[in-house]
Amino acid sequence: MTLQQLRYFLAVARALHFTKAAEAVKVAQSSLSNQIRALEAELGAELFVRARGSVLITPAGEALLPIATRMLADADVARREAADVVGVHGGLVRLGAPPSLCVTVLADALRTFHREHPGVRLSVRENGSRDLASALLHGQLDLALVVLPTGGVSDQPSLSITPLLTEELVVATAATGAKRPGAPIPIEALRDRQMVMFREGYDLRETTLRACAEAGFTPKLAVEGGEMDAVLCFVEAGLGAAIVPRMVLSGRPGLRGTRLARPGLRRTIGLARRTDTTPTNAVRAFETELLGFLHSAAATGDLPSGVEFIGGRPG
Repeated sequence: MTLQQLRYFLAVARALHFTKAAEAVKVAQSSLSNQIRALEAELGAELFVRARGSVLITPAGEALLPIATRMLADADVARREAADVVGVHGGLVRLGAPPSLCVTVLADALRTFHREHPGVRLSVRENGSRDLASALLHGQLDLALVVLPTGGVSDQPSLSITPLLTEELVVATAATGAKRPGAPIPIEALRDRQMVMFREGYDLRETTLRACAEAGFTPKLAVEGGEMDAVLCFVEAGLGAAIVPRMVLSGRPGLRGTRLARPGLRRTIGLARRTDTTPTNAVRAFETELLGFLHSAAATGDLPSGVEFIGGRPG
């Protein structure tokens, strides 16, 4: 049972409507419903009776209502008192992340953190993992989400990287003709395809070139040099195919993702930090809440398609 689940439960109990409750707490209705179902499964009882056009609270829900209200009120008091002690009511967190994470997982995590710590300023830098790790080492960032391995930068003794996520890579093509996903294809199927390639230094470029080389061919490049948004637009325009994280295709009906045959391609995302400096209270708080957010999202099935959480339980 999490505070987030109790917060969602109270929203539904007050609105007696899942869509209105989701709007009130500013989350997708599917996420809210998943959290409520997870709470019901843990308690072993239904909290709401879902009927067409209406929602009724059950006796079990009525019993939980005052307890949940008190627990959330106590949590708010504890959070404010702790923030006053450790100074998390202010400060700055400078975070780096690949573009694929900025438009998916990270956006939700930042929203959650900002709601809990509205006085902390957040600065986000989008870039390739090698550039982000370098910026971290030069004191320009506090934390960075990077793809592993990060060239020779990850070997620096002053850098610590904790694996957090793995994400599936798929072949993106323009969604012409058949819309339904086809059967997985081997990487060799790209031998005679025109490809759209990321810029130099971008980890997806290196991953794609390495996978093709291991399959015994060099890809034919129709266009190269783009970042994530540009590459997706070029693919959508029919210039060629590209290997991209599966999660970036969500909400892009002009693109089609085809999975790669086993063993497929996956990449690991880690959280990088300096070991030779002491993080601020705001940075510590962000790291703790990020881990908690990812753990909760994984437990309730709210991570994007193709993404798995491999980090430990937050302390």
